[in-house]
Amino acid sequence: MGLYVEARIRAGIDEVWDRSQLPDRHQRWDLRFSEIDYLPCAPGEPQRFRYATRVLPLLTVDGTGVSAGERNRPDGTRTSALRFASAHPLSLIEEGRGYWRYVPDGAELRFLTGYDYRPRWGRFGRFADRLLFRPLMGWATAWSFDRLRLWCERGITPERSLRHALAELFVRIAAVVATAALAPVAPVAPAALLAATVPAVAAAALLLPPLPTTPAARRCLRRPPERAAGRGASAAAPTALLATLEQS
Repeated sequence: MGLYVEARIRAGIDEVWDRSQLPDRHQRWDLRFSEIDYLPCAPGEPQRFRYATRVLPLLTVDGTGVSAGERNRPDGTRTSALRFASAHPLSLIEEGRGYWRYVPDGAELRFLTGYDYRPRWGRFGRFADRLLFRPLMGWATAWSFDRLRLWCERGITPERSLRHALAELFVRIAAVVATAALAPVAPVAPAALLAATVPAVAAAALLLPPLPTTPAARRCLRRPPERAAGRGASAAAPTALLATLEQS
């Protein structure tokens, strides 16, 4: 899979499963989606769904997908796999596939995903995806996973954590702008000191870690961890489950 994200959440597997598998809960914390809705399907068939992302106030890009899950695996883990595609001409993603795994690990739950997709728009689409869109998707996935962690561990709702993130971003930007505006009119000081002040404040605004109540992509793993044999479940894709969706 092209993208991998893993969060360690101190919560029960049922709680994380429900908040990531039920559409009305999933869409609350996942930055990548504005709407997720189940579509009608016959009993025994994989679940079909529709997703949408609001790109601009009056522009929404949507697509459809199919998913299947395993809630009672012999090793105590759970897995869901999905395929998705969009026919919207403004969607860079043409089609893709991925999985989620839920792996108990002592007092924590390893909640992880791996997914990949094929971009449209030919050579330009592949270039735009590699340069901008894929890194953005990886960041948005990790940020959203940490947002879910805060909801499960601290009871901070996704709506509240978004307000925390926006407020903290505003404070960081305001500190840089205020420093840049006040430096030229500050009392007499060495020119070298004044010249270094704005870059120093900008670096601090960029590098200081987020507050504990603010979601942060940096708290998630972005590559599968190296694990010795027998230590924890593998992060490998559920190929058998994905294969069943290929027939759907």
